[in-house]
Amino acid sequence: METKIREMLKSGPITASAPCRVDMGGTLDLSTFYIPLRSLKPCTFNMALSLRTTASIEAWERGRVRVASKGFKSAEFPSGQAPFNHPLGFMFAVANYFNADGISITIESSSPPRSALGGSSAAAVALVAALQEAVSRSGGKPMTRRKAVLLAHALESSVAGVPCGLQDHLAAAYGGVNAWYWPVSTGSPIFRRVPVIKSARFNDLARHILVAYCGEPHTSADINGEWVRQFIAGEKRERWARVAEFTHTFIGALATMDIGTAAASMNREMELRLAMTPGVLDKIGGPLVKAAMKTGCGARFTGAGGGGCVWALGRAEDIDSLRQMWETILLARADARLLNATIDRKGLKIHP
Repeated sequence: METKIREMLKSGPITASAPCRVDMGGTLDLSTFYIPLRSLKPCTFNMALSLRTTASIEAWERGRVRVASKGFKSAEFPSGQAPFNHPLGFMFAVANYFNADGISITIESSSPPRSALGGSSAAAVALVAALQEAVSRSGGKPMTRRKAVLLAHALESSVAGVPCGLQDHLAAAYGGVNAWYWPVSTGSPIFRRVPVIKSARFNDLARHILVAYCGEPHTSADINGEWVRQFIAGEKRERWARVAEFTHTFIGALATMDIGTAAASMNREMELRLAMTPGVLDKIGGPLVKAAMKTGCGARFTGAGGGGCVWALGRAEDIDSLRQMWETILLARADARLLNATIDRKGLKIHP
């Protein structure tokens, strides 16, 4: 396989890309939570943004694999010998799975590094697709979105050292605005997709959302780890049941464009998370959330918080007012800024 990939790449690089996301009800996509909470029909909401992460592969020196990604120092190791605990170890693990030799991997993202938008999972899904495209051009089978999701998630779980959910990979592969349900019964699919908003309404929905980068990278492993430890120890489980409840309410309200009810559900879920782990909001995130609530909008950190991004949902006129308030708050940190909130329609794609 490794020879086929490198030989195929001699005719030119292969590039794939996938979108990042904002979310609601995250953490429920971890089996630690959704299996014991099965009776509540746990689900996770996410919305793919047109902030795409691109993975490009090209031929490199035989016996070597190189990975370059903005925000990280480039790394190169003998094929199959890269440490997976390296900052770019996940990408090397993907290359290892394909037994790829003599390739260079370049990851580029239009979202800030480690911004809690699911960028690393989007990169993995894109890289899996690019490598499989090289294999398929050499006579192998093409990879479906579902298979790209499951493979990227399995690889991340194998090297991360902490529980990993599926929602980031799913948003990256499928795009759009979706609820993801986690069926737990023998023979059932591992996930079920339910579109919440049809693509014809994406432009309208975009008028109701705002996304801000707080200017510092997130540390989701610490926060996710704390939630997992609490849940396993039997602590705060009733709050997770409420998280599931508010996520269901949010999805039902957004499906009918009942923005007021959806925003209120966001804020109730946000309050539960803050009560469990105050560190989900940093010194910029806290004022952003307070400003959103003051204007009648809903607000939530993305991913597991602890830095990264905050997103808001509200009536269009309230979002316009909030935009000015957020721009002022974001001036307090050099790299903090508003991000493009356009909704991605396509999900994973191979570039010509």
